[in-house]
Amino acid sequence: MERFGKADRRTTETQAAVEINLDGKGRNNCKTGIGFFDHMLTLLAAHGSFDLNVEAKGDLEVDGHHTVEDTGIVFGKAFRRALGDKKGIRRYGTSFVPMDESLAMVSLDISGRPYLHMEFPGPASMAGDFDTQLLEEFLRAFSIHGGITLHVRVLYGRNTHHMLEAMFKAIGRSLRQAVSIDSQWEGIPSTKGLLD
Repeated sequence: MERFGKADRRTTETQAAVEINLDGKGRNNCKTGIGFFDHMLTLLAAHGSFDLNVEAKGDLEVDGHHTVEDTGIVFGKAFRRALGDKKGIRRYGTSFVPMDESLAMVSLDISGRPYLHMEFPGPASMAGDFDTQLLEEFLRAFSIHGGITLHVRVLYGRNTHHMLEAMFKAIGRSLRQAVSIDSQWEGIPSTKGLLD
């Protein structure tokens, strides 16, 4: 049985919708109006083996802030819904991903307790049409609404595109580990008996 979730959000500033299948093949269609951001979401989906559809329309004439943050909100909600009762998931995921001169590390816990720690040394202010300040807004929104403890570090790098690409691939691979089913767990992978 596939684990599928969807969510949408409509405000006076944005319209955003996400559909995700955690047991997919990495097929994706990401359209936010921000080309570089679409590329990063595509990498996350491919390396997570998630089928992912993202459609967002926002006030890009102002800037990308509302579009990126609201995409993180609905992505987190859809992800959480797709997890269902979380029975049997591995819960934790960690991945190191190199991209040429850059190296990123992501470690996460689908704990129900949102927390973001991010270290990203000296990125350029823009990567294509993406304001790199918005990375933290996206990850924070995803962490909060997905109920995920998320630690993201770029250990080193010089090229901002490479650093971000390594990071999003590592997020996808870590999520893939965490949502995979562990046959040794019969129920919720917590001594508390719940992840919420």
